[in-house]
Amino acid sequence: MKAYIVTGASGDIGGAIAKKLAQEGCHLLLCGRKNTSALYKLADECRLPGRNIACFIGDLSGAKQAKEMAAAALSRFGKIDGIINVAGAASLGLFTDQPEDAWNETLNANLTTVYQTSQAVLPFMISQKQGVILNISSVWGVRGASCEVAYSAAKGGVNLLTKALAKELAPSGIAVNALALGMIDTKMNASLCEEERRAIEEEIPAGRSASPQEVAEMVWLLLKAPSYLTGQVIGFDGGWY
Repeated sequence: MKAYIVTGASGDIGGAIAKKLAQEGCHLLLCGRKNTSALYKLADECRLPGRNIACFIGDLSGAKQAKEMAAAALSRFGKIDGIINVAGAASLGLFTDQPEDAWNETLNANLTTVYQTSQAVLPFMISQKQGVILNISSVWGVRGASCEVAYSAAKGGVNLLTKALAKELAPSGIAVNALALGMIDTKMNASLCEEERRAIEEEIPAGRSASPQEVAEMVWLLLKAPSYLTGQVIGFDGGWY
């Protein structure tokens, strides 16, 4: 059985990914920072027969806790086949009104976590000459979004980290890719009014948002792909951008 780490697992997208991987027979280390009750509830839902499911609570933008996360996975499973970096946070508001601490918090949540978790798992992946790092990104990391400058900058950083790191790790058989999401039906986007949602969906050629479950299906396909697929930022946006 494959063993994966899923960060940001207590959110809608992370939770859907975890459930899909559990259904496919994978062992999982589910990581979260704040919503511990949701994380433990998800773990219970993922404990299907034969699955080894564990939780890790911590701020993965710090090196110490990221290393503890990797150690917990190795202790529990004896290996790490891949990590799906879902953890992140949006940041809305005018750039001119954004204080420095909010800027740093957004970059830490979306970009620094990917740096720290990747560094933490790579010594083992390199030694075993295989592994997958899959970063959940956003179309705003490609196109940029008004009133989401910090978030766009962070996701743009994730995209280029993905491409650059893939070049370093390809000789070791490790695939590094990013999935740039468009409009997904999550609690975060539920704050949009009906008029705002309709206006966005009219711009999407597919004419709708995607569900977290559809994201999870795409993640599973990418995890199964040959390692020759690496260094890619793959759009999942219904043809939006």
